[in-house]
Amino acid sequence: MLQNYLATALRSLRKNKLHAALNLAGLSIGLACCLLIALYLGSETNYDRYHANADRIWRVTRTFHDQDGAVNLHLSAIAPPFKSLLTEHFPEMQELTSTLQYTGTIRTPNAALFPEKDMFFADEHLFNVFSVPMASGDPKTALADPWQVILSESAAKRYFGEQNPMDQVLGVDNQFKFKVTGVFRDFPEASHWHPDVLFSFNSLKDTVLYGQENLKTNFSNNAFYTYFLSSPSFQPEKMAARFPKFLDDVFPPPPAGQVQKRKPSEGTQLHLQKLTDIHLKSHHDDEIEPTGDADRVRMFGIIAAIILLIAGINYVNLSTAFSLGRAREIGVRKSSGAHRGQIIAQFLTESVLLTLGASVLAYGLTALALPLLKNSIGIALAPSLLAVWYVPFALLGVALLTGILAGLYPALFLSSFRPVMALKGTANVSKSGISLRKALVVTQFCVSVILLIGTVVVYEQLQFLQTKSLGLNRERIINLGQNNDLIPKWESFRAELLANPNIVEACRSSRLPAGRLLDDLGGTSVQLVDTMTPLTATLKMLAVDMDFVPTYQMPLAAGRAFSRDFPTDTTQAWLLNEAAARIIGWKSPIDAVGKRLIYGGRKDAYVVGVLRDFHFESLHQEIVPMIFFIPRQKTNLFAISIKTGADVPAALAYAKQVWGKFNPDFPFDYTFLDEDFGRLYESEQRQGSLYLVFSGLAIFIACLGLFGLAAFAAHQRTKEIGIRKVLGATVTGITGLLAKDFLKLVLLAVLISSPIAYHFMNLWLTDFAYRIDIQWWVFAIAGAVAVAVAFLTVSFQSVRAALANPVKSLRSE
Repeated sequence: MLQNYLATALRSLRKNKLHAALNLAGLSIGLACCLLIALYLGSETNYDRYHANADRIWRVTRTFHDQDGAVNLHLSAIAPPFKSLLTEHFPEMQELTSTLQYTGTIRTPNAALFPEKDMFFADEHLFNVFSVPMASGDPKTALADPWQVILSESAAKRYFGEQNPMDQVLGVDNQFKFKVTGVFRDFPEASHWHPDVLFSFNSLKDTVLYGQENLKTNFSNNAFYTYFLSSPSFQPEKMAARFPKFLDDVFPPPPAGQVQKRKPSEGTQLHLQKLTDIHLKSHHDDEIEPTGDADRVRMFGIIAAIILLIAGINYVNLSTAFSLGRAREIGVRKSSGAHRGQIIAQFLTESVLLTLGASVLAYGLTALALPLLKNSIGIALAPSLLAVWYVPFALLGVALLTGILAGLYPALFLSSFRPVMALKGTANVSKSGISLRKALVVTQFCVSVILLIGTVVVYEQLQFLQTKSLGLNRERIINLGQNNDLIPKWESFRAELLANPNIVEACRSSRLPAGRLLDDLGGTSVQLVDTMTPLTATLKMLAVDMDFVPTYQMPLAAGRAFSRDFPTDTTQAWLLNEAAARIIGWKSPIDAVGKRLIYGGRKDAYVVGVLRDFHFESLHQEIVPMIFFIPRQKTNLFAISIKTGADVPAALAYAKQVWGKFNPDFPFDYTFLDEDFGRLYESEQRQGSLYLVFSGLAIFIACLGLFGLAAFAAHQRTKEIGIRKVLGATVTGITGLLAKDFLKLVLLAVLISSPIAYHFMNLWLTDFAYRIDIQWWVFAIAGAVAVAVAFLTVSFQSVRAALANPVKSLRSE
């Protein structure tokens, strides 16, 4: 019986080539989209799950709170004293390990220089918590002693080529030397951190690097990423409930003469975070690497289901529309004694056979699409993912299920034909069946238009992010990054840079624009009227030099910038932004100028100017209150401003030459500030590109179905078209006659989808502190595109029918 079903199904598909081709194309593209998205979702949801004890690994994070209890900062890292204190107070932490990220320059034995950012200090317990396979070296001893270092295979290859790296000595920042004691396998792509270099944590005990006393007592340097392996019976809620008392117990009392205004646990808290939740659910202020987004993953999962739904709708629509062409076949089968169940089985076999064939095509399309996805959108999915044993089986399973679900209604519909009417070729197609097809077409285009509107909104928001005035100059600004050796030479270095007419300014600061503002020294009191009033709000601190404001061309709202004409600016001057002046309580920026302000222990200092608000961070964040001052200990992040209209390559070449003169032991490593800001929105750019791709494919699949329905409609009305042509109807008139019914459905879809898209895209925009308002023309453009594409699709068949010879048309029946 099954063999007969298969033979009949193949014969039917060969006979109805247009019907089969349209369905095969739609289903294969739909399944390919689903497979691509499934691979993407799989990679996103499998982060950090490769560790043997992934479900038992936790990260300890820390929040800081305003006087009213509101969280003003959430860090993924904590202070170094917590490492030993947590182990002592919480035996449920079976193994605990800490890492400290380090940025610097590696010098190899042959004097080659490599600037590196993915370097960490890590202790020997790292191997007991994480699964870190070693290519060479003993994990028990590789990080046990000071001045040891282990390298990733990539780093070892980069530094030593084919040489054996073991026992080689690497220089770090022209100051420290570390002996290579091991090589570890590169961390998988699906990891929340990817270290290339791991220094032994015990090296930090040296006072030149950090110091043993600092490791024990410094609660303010929250830069140590701390993880632990929990016991099998671990209850995180119970541990979290004990954290407040723990903090109150372990924090040192205030210095003599100072009053403790609130408990330590009221100003800061510790939190637990599962390792496997970091990539998708963690959006803290200091993540090691950019994280994903659980909402975005869910959204693309929905898009995958929607595209497959559109392909399934095509099958249902085309099968029921072309049903009259198979009416006599069904009549003959029923007259020959076939039961309805057998006919249903026959049509389900055709459906499943078609979707299984589509799954094979989908697998090939996906393999071709993976490199395109990486090159055009930046999403790297390894082709080896397709070779994982369960992927082809999962694809076949989805194809089988799709075939059954999509084929069920047509099978029931076709098997319901009455034999007598079917043998006459006039099987009744009920109004309910026609209404269903129309509803399905509207559904297809509703979904397509929603995706299209989403694409336009995403691109408009990205355009807004990239062109919005930041309140500072981001063009032709070169960030040189961190370098301690340049600090004592800075003034001479700067003077030689400014000798070149292409370079107009240079400055240094504690943080660079497009980064995060994480520093708050606290202890703020301000002069309001004649008294000093404590400030409960947080002021984010930025240590700068005299040239910071002119380098970034920041306009002033009141007062003046720091100046060498005022020597006291180095110790007795503050700059604020407008947000800080507002939150302090001054009615206008000019009211702040000349007022005394105590901050971070600096007591005899006054506000000399207020800068207009500017965007230091991503536009995801609101502008925060900021305070600027010139520090006693000079900062180590540098920036250069190139003159407008200048030869940028020539300016860079000159800057590199000067750098080599003053800093020969470090490579000239730089970034452009506008590109740094652009990188803040890479995730949204990828999302916009994916929207564009999938909305285009959704419309294409929907149009395949529309093309088939238009062909069927033109065929059904062949005689009518012939009569109209004989009576003088024009090609334009006939085309409009055939197209208008379909265009009505598309217009209805635009009307239904617009408010739905508006609602969901408004929700998406709430992730941005600064965003566009969705304008009416967004819906007009999306609607116009959908109508135009639908009209072209339908017109092809309509014009073809209108140009047919009326004599042949009148003989068609």
